[in-house]
Amino acid sequence: MSSRIVLLPLVALVASAPARATVYLSIEDAQAAMFGAAAMTAQPRTLDATQMAAIEKASGVPVRGSLVRVWRAADGGWFLLDAVIGKSELITYAIGLDADGRVKQVEVLEYRESHGGEIRYPGWRKQFVNKKAGDELRVGDDIQGISGATLSCEHVTDGIRRLLATWALVLKPLA
Repeated sequence: MSSRIVLLPLVALVASAPARATVYLSIEDAQAAMFGAAAMTAQPRTLDATQMAAIEKASGVPVRGSLVRVWRAADGGWFLLDAVIGKSELITYAIGLDADGRVKQVEVLEYRESHGGEIRYPGWRKQFVNKKAGDELRVGDDIQGISGATLSCEHVTDGIRRLLATWALVLKPLA
């Protein structure tokens, strides 16, 4: 009888443990995939309340933190690192933008969910190439979703729309 009491809490603990992260790329690997050997200069930005409100208005996506992790490529492009919640776990991804703010590439660096890792597939990520700030970027409209990865698709798409608005409102004026 006492062994059952001990096992039940252990089973509950194991069942509630978070999914293990699968790391696909380091930041440096993602930068090299997007910009080759171009020199990258870290240029993190801290958004003020006015900038955060403007980004939210332009993108329709809440800005959850004031720090933007961004690097500038020697060719004038931009590398932005971000994380969004999929269904319940973080998805770390990055976008590479050309000097005009168009998406060059999207890479998933870490995926922690038990389902939906198909967002990592090249065919899904290529839908974002050449998108820019102001484009619709909505799953079911100009971005196809993936069955079984609905929330991951929607949240990464929202994140990219937010990052494009961040580029247009905060980074572009600095270029």
